[in-house]
Amino acid sequence: MNGKRVLVTGGAGFIGSNLANHLAADNEVVALDDCYLGTPENLDDSVEFVEGSVLDEDLPTDVDAVFHIAALSSYAMHEDDPTRGARVNVEGFVNTVDQARQDGCETVVYASTSSIYGDRTDPSPEDMPVTVNTGYEASKLAREKYAEYFANHYDMSMAGMRFFSVYQGMEDGAEEHKGEYANLIAQFADDIANGRNPEIWGDGSQTRDFTHVDDIVRGLELAADHELTGVYNLGTGEQYSFDHLVSVLNDELGTDVDPVYEDNPIPEDVYVHDTMADATKMREATGWEPEIAFEEGVRRVCSQYD
Repeated sequence: MNGKRVLVTGGAGFIGSNLANHLAADNEVVALDDCYLGTPENLDDSVEFVEGSVLDEDLPTDVDAVFHIAALSSYAMHEDDPTRGARVNVEGFVNTVDQARQDGCETVVYASTSSIYGDRTDPSPEDMPVTVNTGYEASKLAREKYAEYFANHYDMSMAGMRFFSVYQGMEDGAEEHKGEYANLIAQFADDIANGRNPEIWGDGSQTRDFTHVDDIVRGLELAADHELTGVYNLGTGEQYSFDHLVSVLNDELGTDVDPVYEDNPIPEDVYVHDTMADATKMREATGWEPEIAFEEGVRRVCSQYD
């Protein structure tokens, strides 16, 4: 990506703003956001900000590439209003891609999710069978199917990126505006640094493949550079428990703050207990490898509180 005009939807949000700011070093970047989970304060001055919804009729899609990051991105948001979840995540996706297609754009990279793999203590490959258990998962799988349609019917490059637990941090990162929807590393670090007990739903044994946003941004850019089509995992291939996360955060911050354990409000039969990526497909397609190890990522998050 160099010398291109690029649209990032959800561009003032956490992942979107990191991507937009990165791409703006070498490209003309437009960030579209409705400011529900994002804020223009996350963006560098070199990024053009447009306040609007992916459901709008006249989107700034006269671009060389679209990075579609905008989404209602949690279980709760979809269960509270399944119709709104489908409108934003599915209709908004189709609306954005179709306007881009009509404007001559042939390259789209979009956010999917690793949640559709369910509980996995082994690495999850993209070709494994998946089952939808929540409205959020249904909306992201629907995106993948509509992307397949645009690729097959209109010969567009449509790369769906299944993210694994993306994080950065509250203080110097772009997660603060997300509040309770921020990644657990950001939430727990902020709690512990400020003397609050981090709240764990369940017994703390659940695990995540925590992936730093800088690695995600590199993966998104590479997907566009290589004009990929299909779905690809972006994750480290390692998993750590919530209890271990709290322990490592305490060590790094020089604190001794215990977590509190609460009943999980998400039903056990749909809650994703463990995740871990198999990123072989992405590595073979582009050479992408995660560069920020868990320990280094935690250090970066905690250094914000020095």
